[in-house]
Amino acid sequence: MTESASPYMSHPRIVVLGVQPGTPPFRIMEIDGEVVGRVRTVTDVLHAAAVFGITVHDLDDPDVVRWVGGDKFTWTPRRSPGARQEQRERRRG
Repeated sequence: MTESASPYMSHPRIVVLGVQPGTPPFRIMEIDGEVVGRVRTVTDVLHAAAVFGITVHDLDDPDVVRWVGGDKFTWTPRRSPGARQEQRERRRG
């Protein structure tokens, strides 16, 4: 396989992992493979990047940020279909 036929895989400096349950929910952020902390909003992501000297112009650029388990608009945990059914049953009493 030639290099041009290989799929391109970006390795961005910033990785924002999936939403974790909490009050409020949060996501873990990594820069250069190191955990830098919890973020709760897009603004937190931009601020943390700036602290590490990274200016982000486009949060949708996969060469800049990798969003795991959702995108920049995903800030609440996903629920499984079973969990939703349990919640409905609890409401009915």
